[in-house]
Amino acid sequence: MRIAVIGAGAVGSVLAGCLAAAGHGVVLVGRSGPSVPERGSLELIGPGDQRRTVPVTRLSASGTLPDDLDAAVLAVKRFDLPVALGTLDRRPLLAAVTVQNGIGAEEQVAAIRLGSPLIAASLTAAVEVGPAGEARWLNRGGIGLAPVRAGGGVTPTDDLARALAHAFRAGGMRARVFPDPAGMKWSKLIANLVGNATSALLDMDVGAIYADSALFEVERRQELEALAVMSGLGLRPRALPGADVRLLVRAFRAPAPIARPILSRILGGARGGKLPSLRLALADGPGPTEVAWLNGAVVAAGERVGVPAPVNAALRRLVEDAASDPDRRTWFRGRPDRLLAELAG
Repeated sequence: MRIAVIGAGAVGSVLAGCLAAAGHGVVLVGRSGPSVPERGSLELIGPGDQRRTVPVTRLSASGTLPDDLDAAVLAVKRFDLPVALGTLDRRPLLAAVTVQNGIGAEEQVAAIRLGSPLIAASLTAAVEVGPAGEARWLNRGGIGLAPVRAGGGVTPTDDLARALAHAFRAGGMRARVFPDPAGMKWSKLIANLVGNATSALLDMDVGAIYADSALFEVERRQELEALAVMSGLGLRPRALPGADVRLLVRAFRAPAPIARPILSRILGGARGGKLPSLRLALADGPGPTEVAWLNGAVVAAGERVGVPAPVNAALRRLVEDAASDPDRRTWFRGRPDRLLAELAG
C-alpha cells in the first residue's frame, strides 16, 4: 500500500514508522513549508528500545499529495482536524482514517467528505517524539480500526481496515479490526478520561491522584457517569489492543478500598511515563485543548439519552477556564482542596 499520514507529531510519526517498517510506502505530511517531497528516513524506537530506521517521504502541508494513495491517516489533534481535512480537498474518494481522541471526529469528517470511505481508529500506545526527532512508543499498546458504514453491510472499506491492521502488526504494533466504531471509540474514551482533567488542573501525577481517597472518588464518579452514558447509547466496553477496558471498568465498579490501591499502582505507570494529554496542553500555556471531545462528549451524549454527568461537566468547565487563564491553573496547582471545593459547589 501507499499511505499518507497527515501530522508529523508523536502519533503520526509512530504510525508512519510502523507502516514503513512493514514495507509500505509512506508520505509523512508535516507543517507548512517547502512543498517539494523529500525522501528521507525516520528512526522508530519500539518497546524494549528496539530501534529501526525506516524510509519515508516527507511533505509539507502546503504540498500536493500523490495520486496513488490507498488511504490517508489523520494524525492530528481534534482542533486541527479541519486543517488536516483541507489537505484532502482534491482527493474526495480517498479513504480517511481518524485517530483522534474523544468522540465525534468521524461525524465531523463524514459531514465534510460526503460519501468518502472512512475508518475510525483508536491508538492505545503511549507515544512521543524524542529530541532528535525519533519516533518512540513507550508501552505495549496498539491500535483498533473500525470501518464506518453509512448504510450498513460490508464495504470495500472493510478490506482496507483489515489490510491496515495487518500492516501495523507487520510493523510491530498490536492491531485489531472492530465491527462497531462507536463501541471502540467510547471504550478508548473511558481510558482517556483516567487522570486526565484532574492531573491537568492540579499538575499532579496520576498515581498521586489515585492515592488520594477524595480525588479517587472524583475520578470514579466521572468514569461511572461515562459508563452510564455508554449504556444509555446501547454500547458496551471493549478490549482494545493492549488495553482491556473491561478490566478497568470492573475496577471502578468495585468497592473503593479494593479499587483504589489497585488502580493507583496500575495507572500510575500505564502511559509509559508520558503525561496525560490535557496536562500537556495546559503546560503549553493558553490555547485549545481536547476536553470538549473528552469530558464534554460525555455531557453532550448524556443530555441526548437523559443521563446526567455533572462531574464531567464541571471538569470540562474548569479545564477550559484554566486553558484560557493561566492564573486559574496556578490557583489549582498542587491544591486538591481547591478543586474539591469547586466540584462540591
